[in-house]
Amino acid sequence: MIVPLTVALGASPAQAASCTTSTGPYQKQVEKFMGRPVDGKQSAADCKAIQTFQRWHGITPAIGYAGEVTWRTMNTINQQRAAGKNPNAAKACPTNKGRIACVDLTRQLSWIQDGAKLVYGPVPVRTGRDKYETRTGSRKIYHRSINHWSTLYDVRMPYAQFFDGGQAFHSVGVSMYNPPGSRGCVNMRDADAKAYWNMLKNGDDVFVYGRKPGT
Repeated sequence: MIVPLTVALGASPAQAASCTTSTGPYQKQVEKFMGRPVDGKQSAADCKAIQTFQRWHGITPAIGYAGEVTWRTMNTINQQRAAGKNPNAAKACPTNKGRIACVDLTRQLSWIQDGAKLVYGPVPVRTGRDKYETRTGSRKIYHRSINHWSTLYDVRMPYAQFFDGGQAFHSVGVSMYNPPGSRGCVNMRDADAKAYWNMLKNGDDVFVYGRKPGT
């Protein structure tokens, strides 16, 4: 699955907030990503486009500033798009284990493969924030709970599939690019978490590698 840009530049955000006139350190990169004229100078139209993107993904403060978090998010989307239908081109995720769920923290991508054959994805995911990083390495799914409730964080974890202590695949109701990230789980969109639920079972392999930007 090719990751979409999931931002409607023509949308009218519900909240009104001041737009900054300041040029950000990643102005040119952000302008290029947004399809704006790349002149490295903040304009009112630049700000509105950036602000809409920030609101869509829960990036605060949503003032249209081309800062580090905004560009990091856009760069991650660029990397996800570049993965196309060959996310394991570098062979970083094992191809000798049969069915396996791969999680690339660097690109914030996950997919399921059988040997070298891609069977689902790649899809965007939201992994652990700084100091709550999703742990890397080879794991196996050991517990599944379709309507799980976290007693630790007092939140719903639909389609939860645990593979490393309290860390699990599960769906959430926020953008996959919403910073700073989870508390270690691999957050997914509802449809993707449901697909993983239907395709995986206890004992299936999970491989997590890379490093999430910003951690």
